[in-house]
Order: sequence, then C-alpha cells, then structure tokens
Amino acid sequence: MSAQHHGLHSKLTFAGLLITLGIIYGDIGTSPLYVMKAIIGTHAISSDVVLGGISCIFWTLTLQTTIKYVLITLSADNHGEGGIFALYALVKRTKVRWLIIPAIIGGSALLADGIITPPISVSSAVEGIRTFYPDINTVPIVIGILFALFYIQQFGTKLVGKFFAPLMLLWFGMLGVLGILQIADHPEVFKAINPYYAYHLLTIHPEGFYVLGFVFLCTTGAEALYSDMGHCGRKNIRISWIFVKTTLVLNYFGQAAYLIQHEGQTLLGLGGKNGNPFYLIMADWFQPIGIVIATIAAIIASQALISGSFTLINEAMRLNFWPKVKIKYPTELKGQLYIPSINWLLLAGCIMVVLHFEESSNMEAAYGLAIVLCMIMTTLLLNYYMIIKRVSWYFIAPIILVYVVLEFSFLVANLKKFTHGGYVTLFIACILIGIMATWFRAKKISKMYTKIVKIDDYKKVLAELSVDLSIPKYATHLVYMTNAGRIDEIEEKVMYSILQKRPKRADIYWFVHVNILSEPYKTEYKVTEIVKDDVFRIDFNLGFREPTKINLMFKEVLRDMVKKGEVDVTSRYESLSKNNIIGDFKFVLSEKFLSNDSDMRWDEKIIMNTYFFIKKLSLSEEKAFGLDSSSVKIEKFPMVLHPPEKMCLTRIN
Repeated sequence: MSAQHHGLHSKLTFAGLLITLGIIYGDIGTSPLYVMKAIIGTHAISSDVVLGGISCIFWTLTLQTTIKYVLITLSADNHGEGGIFALYALVKRTKVRWLIIPAIIGGSALLADGIITPPISVSSAVEGIRTFYPDINTVPIVIGILFALFYIQQFGTKLVGKFFAPLMLLWFGMLGVLGILQIADHPEVFKAINPYYAYHLLTIHPEGFYVLGFVFLCTTGAEALYSDMGHCGRKNIRISWIFVKTTLVLNYFGQAAYLIQHEGQTLLGLGGKNGNPFYLIMADWFQPIGIVIATIAAIIASQALISGSFTLINEAMRLNFWPKVKIKYPTELKGQLYIPSINWLLLAGCIMVVLHFEESSNMEAAYGLAIVLCMIMTTLLLNYYMIIKRVSWYFIAPIILVYVVLEFSFLVANLKKFTHGGYVTLFIACILIGIMATWFRAKKISKMYTKIVKIDDYKKVLAELSVDLSIPKYATHLVYMTNAGRIDEIEEKVMYSILQKRPKRADIYWFVHVNILSEPYKTEYKVTEIVKDDVFRIDFNLGFREPTKINLMFKEVLRDMVKKGEVDVTSRYESLSKNNIIGDFKFVLSEKFLSNDSDMRWDEKIIMNTYFFIKKLSLSEEKAFGLDSSSVKIEKFPMVLHPPEKMCLTRIN
C-alpha cells in the first residue's frame, strides 16, 4: 500500500474529520427527521411512550452503533476497506463454506435498503415546506433533488465531501442547539437514560414491542458507515462519531422535552399535515431556514449509501458475486470509485419508491426490514472473525449473544412492516440474492469444467510452430489471457486455439494471468520465460481497487523487458525489421457458450442459462481488461457439462 493510501487510515486530520462528516453520517445524521414522528404516529402523545422511545433510541445508538459498529466492527477491516464483503473476505480462510450465505444475503439487503434511504430522507425534509404550503405535491421536488444527487456522483466523493462537509457541520450544530434550547427548560427528560424506561415501554405498553420497528430507524446507517470505511479511515470515523452522537442525542431528548409538554395532544393537532416534532421544536422565524438546512442534509444523507453501494459492488465483483461492470476512478484519492450502471439503477429504484409510496410516513412503514437482515448477517460473520483473531470465547459468547437477541428483536418488530411496504425492499433483496448466488455458482461450475494441461507437454511443438514457414504468420506477438493460476499450466482451450482451431504461427507467444489480491492497493508483476525467446508468461498481481488496464500495463512490462535485453519486440518481417519497426500484437480472448451436447441437471440448466443471459448484459472481457478492440480477436468455445455417454451406432452397408 502506498504511503498516500496508508496515511488515510493511520492519520487523524481535521480535513479527514470534516470529509467523514460529509460522506458517512448522512443516514444516521438525518434520522431525527423521522424517528420520533414514526414512534408517536397518529396516537395521542403519552409520556410513557416518549420517555420509553428516547430511552430505546439512546441505548440502540449506544449498543448497536457505538459498541458494535464504531468500536468492534470497524476493527475488522480488509487493508483499510470495510463492509460485509470485506468482512467475508477476511473469514473466508476458515473454510466454513456456508459463510457465503450470510455474505450474499447481507450484501443484497444493504443494496436493497440503499434504494429506500434516499427517498425517505429527502421526502421527510422536503415535506417541511407544508408548514407554509399545506397542499403542495412534494413528489416532483423529491425526484428532481434525487436526480441532481445521482448526477453529481460521477465527479467523485472528493468533490462531494469537500462541498458537503461544511454543510453537515452546520446540520449537526443545528441539531445540538435545537435540542439544548428545549432541554434547558425541561432537563428532567434526561432521566430516560435509565434503561428502565425502555424496558417499561417494551413490556407494559400494548404496542410497546413493535415500537422497536421505528426505534430501529435511528441506527439504519450503521452498516453504511462500515461500508464507507475505505473512503475516510477508521480513526476519523471513531473521533467524529463522538461529536455526531452527542448532537443526535441532544436533538432526540430536545424533541422528547417538547412532546412531554403536549401530552394528550396529537402531532396532527400540533402541526397539521406536517406534524413532525423535528420541525415543531423550531421557533417560527427559524422554520424556513431549518427546512432548507434539513433538505440539504437529507440530500447528503443519501451519499453514504450510494458510495457504500459502489464499494459493495466492486468487492462483489472480486469475490465472483457480481458480473463485471464498468468502474471509473474519478479522483486519485484512496477509495474513490464510481460505477455508472449501479448509480443509474439506484436512481431508477429510488424514483419508483417515491412514486409508489409518495409520503415519507408510508416509507417509514417499509424502511428497516432489509437492513436488519444485513446487520444479523454481519454479526454472524463477526463471530467467525473474532474466532480467527483468537479472541477468548468468554468475550465472544456474551457479545454475540447480546447482538443476536437485540437484532432478532428488531427483526421480529420490523416483520410487522412487511405488508405495509417492507415487501418492496425484501423483493429487491431477493432479486439481488438470486443474481449473486447464480453468478457465484455458475463461476464454480465453469471452473469445474475447464480442463487444465501442463505447458511442458507443448513446449516443443510451440517452438517448432514459431519457425514453421509453411504456415502463414498470424501475428508477431500473440497474447492469450489465461485463468490458470500455476505458471506450469494452461487451459486446454488455449492450446487448441493455437494448434488446432487454425494453427497460429507467431514469433513470440505471451500468456497473461491477472491475479486479483485480497488487499486493495498493489501493482506487481512477474515474468517467466517458458521457451527461450519464444514463449513468455506474465503474472499481474493487482489489488482489488486497482483498475485492470492490461493494455497499458503490458506495454510497460515490455518496455522494461526490452530495456533489460530480455526480449526483442522488433518485427521479424525483413522489411520492417531493418527499419526497426515494432512487431504487431494480437490479443486472443475466449468466450464460452453452452454446448447443445451438455447433459445437465435441471438446476444446472437454470443456473447456466441465467448466467449466460446476465453475461450478455455485463461488460465484455476486452473492456474489463482494458484492451484496445482493434487488436483483439474473440474466439467462441463450447462449454460441455456432463458430456453424454458414448453413443452406440451400428454401421450398415
């Protein structure tokens, strides 16, 4: 890892803290906009519900966000990268095969919830306009704001962070001040820190347990916070969280102090169509300013899950959970990436959610069900991570037990939301689980039926073919991309392409292998001479965050080899050779298709047909490797699964 990349995780800087505020805390930071409103609902305000509700919020933020995520889970980083797939990559070495299930379910659930987070945050804020214009239709405004947010993603989170950071500082400052102004008149509200009030609400109140479904909304951004660790660094997150949590708690307690003074009334009676305690605690003169700041903060809230989704998909591709898609690197800053296809798919999903639910109060009913599944899956993987790190069982057991009980309680409470819209995110999550599971299984099947041969068996024939003038020359340099991990092996289809499909004479044969590492930043290569002056193999070892620009990398390797006198790349054509012209390069890529001779089981048929359908929609191999299409030849090879038994034919005269 370069010094620049490493610095982000080892240094604590004011700029780093500011950018962290701008990128990571949007989702958690805007939860005061809708959590207390969801807890009270349309019922008359009761001090039991208010005090029990904020007691639950305080302990959820403490146990779930602070202890589980900020203190424990952030320690489980993969060379500075976070998120459920980074955690899975760490525990994969345990060889516990079923761990892939929580990884796929968790990743899919987080992506699915990323489709409802921007609409609920932006809608909650924009609906503040109804204080002044009660009958305004906020749907077009919300969609317009979402489009602008997704459009600016292509410029990178460096720009976004610099622009958003001061605004989020203002937002959190406003949260704290609004809370303090209410608490100053009613400091007794702090008695709700006593967990007895939470216990009282959950056990005595008839609907008490299901209030957890709304309480849970205060911590939904914790998983995105972990996914975004690669953008900002662990130390910056941990220190800035102290400030963020303080302002959040002050605001929640401020809302509670206000509500207790209006016991017996309803939110609708207090504020009409926009009966939101977040806006009700503001002075009348400040409300327009507060609505504008809240709307800006809500726009920023969406950033955490959008950038987290890019990180997630990038890691999913490396783990063979997702088809290859185009990745852009907008800035030189560590961890910055942009995936156009995911960006516009998320926007389409967000617009559909806004059109389907229209009001933020309807979205609250759907929100949280998918993300709680993700948190349970993270807890399962975290258990194995702590086992790998040789943490004592008497430390692991109580931690995992506490979080399993807590998160399953949240899950049961959230299940009530299924019929009220929770089915939307679960349906999206199921589609994503299907894509990931299919892609992973198909890759396994494909690997199983790829025949590997020893290069030693072909050295002699390759050397002879290279100088066989009876065969027309195919290229001066012929380059094959290979998946064979060992230097002394090659796929049989590569040898078939060179020797049988149409014998391809070349002066030099190159076999190029790209090995994607489990660490984010590394660019190494190794050259092996297989047959002197005739056959070479290059192995690129690239970090999973490094762009695979094989065209440029290959040229750089050649320059280095020519400089050291290891290879002569001059054209072997006489007229070109005496004028010192560099020889031509031809890349050959193989594209598999499912052979009609395959005798597959029904489940394999579904998996492989779905795989090849998705493959058509994904990035082509030449673009994925960053190759110049003018020098690439695509060859199609049949993939035969379970070849049929020998057929018994009878010859007749």
